[in-house]
Amino acid sequence: MGLDPDPAMLAEARRAADKQGVANIRWVCARAEDLPVAAPGPYRLVAFGQSFHWTDEARVAETVYDMLETGGALALIVHSVEGRPAPRSPGPPPIPHAEIRALVEKYLGSTPRAGRGAAPVRTHRFEDVLVRTRFDPPRSIFAPGIPDLVRNSESVLSGYFSMSSSAPHLFGDRVEDFAREVRELLAARSPEGVFWDWPGDTEIVLATKPR
Repeated sequence: MGLDPDPAMLAEARRAADKQGVANIRWVCARAEDLPVAAPGPYRLVAFGQSFHWTDEARVAETVYDMLETGGALALIVHSVEGRPAPRSPGPPPIPHAEIRALVEKYLGSTPRAGRGAAPVRTHRFEDVLVRTRFDPPRSIFAPGIPDLVRNSESVLSGYFSMSSSAPHLFGDRVEDFAREVRELLAARSPEGVFWDWPGDTEIVLATKPR
């Protein structure tokens, strides 16, 4: 079962699954707050890939608890960079994320955007929410991030356009100006147009339903 409120994201997920020959997934266009009606369980595992922070966290966690089999788990998957030991670059310079984010702020303002509104400001960790639910105390598992991922300039730009906080429609008629400035910045940092991208380690915040 794959659930997302954005039809375009579901189409991309379906395309990726088809490419891998995976055909046993049912795709549902809905929000996590629409559970359990949108996708009744029970389930052994419910996972959120870098998306739980968009939800009404406590409410959704309790809903998922009721949808899980005894001993089942809720997994919150995120990239963690801060505090994680970074590997050595395989050669190319790192992506100048700080400068690109400054360009995003120049065009869109200092308040992170999302959809037609503002992105939620988080001052807490997922664990802070989960310890107040019926789940067992949560724990984190780390998997090493890809140490030698290399991307070209257009891939870097498209990566920013894929983010909810810097999606193309947010720039309106200035989108080409933004793209031009990003390309100029990247060309100045790497004339070859190749960059090292370390996404951080993968953190899985795991909470289980007591047996």
